[in-house]
Amino acid sequence: MLRSVEITAALTLGGSSFHNLHWKSDVELSLDCFICQRTGRTTGLTHGAEHGTCSGDSKTGRHPAAARISAFDSTSERELTILRAVVEYWWAPFHDAKRDRPSLALTGDPWVRLHLGYLCPEPVQSGTFSTQTNLVRPQTHTCEHCAAPIAHSHDAPRLQLLT
Repeated sequence: MLRSVEITAALTLGGSSFHNLHWKSDVELSLDCFICQRTGRTTGLTHGAEHGTCSGDSKTGRHPAAARISAFDSTSERELTILRAVVEYWWAPFHDAKRDRPSLALTGDPWVRLHLGYLCPEPVQSGTFSTQTNLVRPQTHTCEHCAAPIAHSHDAPRLQLLT
């Protein structure tokens, strides 16, 4: 069955708008993988790629996942940057024998990590950081080069099963 999940995230800009903050096209999402028949696998996705990569387990290792980013849109306003992405993936029911639980269309403990990049103007060097659903909030992200606050995360990224 083809499923879709919408990912929405918003960060408040930290007064250092000169850092050219931008969402990167890489997303890590927990999905139940019918290929390795394990629940809660970390699936790496890149916008434009034909498929994702499942983290697998000790038997299967990393392997292609039937998932892709079908929509990726970021919007920046004066004090806010917003990401909306849609991930489509194939899902089939199975039983995870190792964890003794059934698979779900959106895994039992949904989790996402989103990556951001920036350019510090002082040493003219780039940097990256990420935000994810399971972090304690509020959280402030600072530049690794000049320690200026770049963004504030008040709310966790939201995951919504569409189909």
